[in-house]
Amino acid sequence: MEHEKPSKNYLTCIKTNLLTILMFLAVVFGIALGFGLRQTGSWTPRQIMYVNYPGELFLRMLRCLILPLIVSSLVSAIGSLDIRLSGRIGARAVAYYLLTTILAIILGIILVVVIHPGAGNPDEIARSKKKAIVSTTEDTLMDLIRNMFPPNIIQACLQQFTTVLVPPNSVDNNEDVDNTTSSNMTEESNKYDWNISNKYSGGTNILGLVVFSVALGVTLAKMGEKGKPLLDVFVSLSDAIMIITKWVIWLSPLGVLFLIAAKILEMKDFSVVVGQLGMYTVTVLVGLFLHAIVTLPVLYSIATRSLPFKFISNMMQAVTTAFGTASSSATLPVTFTCLEDKNLVDTRVSRFCLPIGATINMDGTALYEAVAAIFIAQVRNVSLDAGKIIAISITSTAASVGAAGIPQAGLVTMVIVLNAVGLPAEDVTLIFLVDWFLDRFRTAINVLGDAIGAGIVAHLSREDLQKMDKEVDHQQQLVCATAL
Repeated sequence: MEHEKPSKNYLTCIKTNLLTILMFLAVVFGIALGFGLRQTGSWTPRQIMYVNYPGELFLRMLRCLILPLIVSSLVSAIGSLDIRLSGRIGARAVAYYLLTTILAIILGIILVVVIHPGAGNPDEIARSKKKAIVSTTEDTLMDLIRNMFPPNIIQACLQQFTTVLVPPNSVDNNEDVDNTTSSNMTEESNKYDWNISNKYSGGTNILGLVVFSVALGVTLAKMGEKGKPLLDVFVSLSDAIMIITKWVIWLSPLGVLFLIAAKILEMKDFSVVVGQLGMYTVTVLVGLFLHAIVTLPVLYSIATRSLPFKFISNMMQAVTTAFGTASSSATLPVTFTCLEDKNLVDTRVSRFCLPIGATINMDGTALYEAVAAIFIAQVRNVSLDAGKIIAISITSTAASVGAAGIPQAGLVTMVIVLNAVGLPAEDVTLIFLVDWFLDRFRTAINVLGDAIGAGIVAHLSREDLQKMDKEVDHQQQLVCATAL
């Protein structure tokens, strides 16, 4: 009997964490498969597409769930809360988001200044250059605010607003112009003289949907009994989407395995990564890991007065999914499941905090953008005084809020940070070669930061939630007594 008990404990542990174990193995085997297939010879884009196909199908399933999950979760969570309570929960969440973002940026700046990865010849990494997006800081920030208030909520499900700069010598200023150009037309003096147009680009406007959902949830909460029928629809929809999510999640190990293998096959030149960009990669990774294993756990321990190890281990399935998909939005369904089923976070808090966190809380992205901006300045031998470093801190915070939760969205918002220190937008292309790799790590940190934030907010709000539950029970008892 004494020998059977430990074996049963092991089996129970494996059964409980089976999906997490499978996800970890999927990452390891995906990397091994990618490098193994590279040894067989060169791979054509079509052959790589075949390898990526199972992962593509998995991503499509996850992305299909994002829209109904975010809208139904936010509306049901906020609508079910007292207005004052939702305000307190929101204030705690925003305070946490700002604190962790600022700490991540400070950590990144310290590391990049100390390690100084930009020392060397910039010509050695120039071969990775591609065309960069031409934009101005003002346009990017104003587009961020514009997208918070979409003129058509149905259109927000499909498209985002983008400001387009049209060269003055263009034949037709109203034509649909791609917002890219050759290097000789990307100078700051030229960009501000260009004509301003706009277009709607493909992609869900998550920020606009979040603002609309919050407004609708607050309205339903204020309506009380009159709004309850509509609120019940969103609650039921949220529960139904979570059931579908649990079905899809069991496909995640297979999808992640092929996504990682295909990405490794796509990469052409490892010598550049190991050589000139190697120290930059190491600097970013050290910063991300320190933020994940020091900053976030310490904040969790201080706020909850408990050790964070079990909480973090329960989130590893979501973290590995984020690493495989490189999208915090696509990982959102998995994050919900881990947080609610394993860490037992109150659904009213998780469904309030996670959609907002996946949209505006980007610790990994903020750290990465601060490091990347200073790295590029070091490569170009541009000295940065205290004022410019402060400018990088502020703009990195703003840019991380505006970064979409999709693969490599940080490259677009990097333009804001570069403009803040007077570097041309095209210099973002210096880091294109390793961005896909670092993007996976910073997305994993973003997801972990969102989850820990929800855990902290749930702990700080537990008395408010208990008080609310007692009030609801009391009201139900009164209704029953009246009916009798």
